[in-house]
Amino acid sequence: MILTDTHTHIYYTENTGDLNQEINLCRQNHVERLFLPCVDVASIAKIESICQTYPTLCFPMLGLHPCDVNENYEENLQTIQAAFNRIKPCAIGEIGMDLFWDKTFLKQQTKAFDLQITWAKENNLPINIHCRDAFDEVFEVLESHKGNGLRGIFHCFTGNLQQAKKVINLGFYLGIGGVVTYKNSGLDKVVAQLSLENLVLETDAPYLAPVPFRGKPNQSAYLVHIAQKIADIYQTSIENVAEITTQNSIKVFGM
Repeated sequence: MILTDTHTHIYYTENTGDLNQEINLCRQNHVERLFLPCVDVASIAKIESICQTYPTLCFPMLGLHPCDVNENYEENLQTIQAAFNRIKPCAIGEIGMDLFWDKTFLKQQTKAFDLQITWAKENNLPINIHCRDAFDEVFEVLESHKGNGLRGIFHCFTGNLQQAKKVINLGFYLGIGGVVTYKNSGLDKVVAQLSLENLVLETDAPYLAPVPFRGKPNQSAYLVHIAQKIADIYQTSIENVAEITTQNSIKVFGM
């Protein structure tokens, strides 16, 4: 059984010993593929280092997180794009729009998202989308790029059934994480009405830890609890969930 964590910030683990411990726990729990999203300029070096240390386990993305889009976003995008010369990313991410905290840089977020989608299309790469309180805004940008190889994952999907179908119809996978294990989230009811063929799994570690670790720092190794919840929803085996969602990740990332 091989589980794939399509979205983890495992590089936030500063202490090498702790990181090794986390990696070992991943392997013990059959989490053998980890995809690392870039969020800002500072995370580039961390991602590069961990992917060089664990080249068969960890795979890099490059992108500017919408919450890190500010008045200097163009300069930061140039720095991230320059990293393409030494880091071969498997996706552009995490990118998108976030209007939950602040709408000050809405215009800049839109421009940054649009430009990074262009990068993805030019390099035949998928995109990893962060979308919080901005579903309509994100889709407006995506619709303008529809076709021409546009593909990817809606990271940490927590929307309703109508939104899920819209994402799927655009050719994207839904990234399902710890929220699906939360009793009153309602995400389990949405997932139950979808096909497993449309899902990939993620932790978003160190955030959004699944039950029974809710409220504690998340780890990629905890992906096994998310996979088990999905297996319970579909009344199938965790091995089947692992096989299908890992194959879905291979389809979207090409690796």
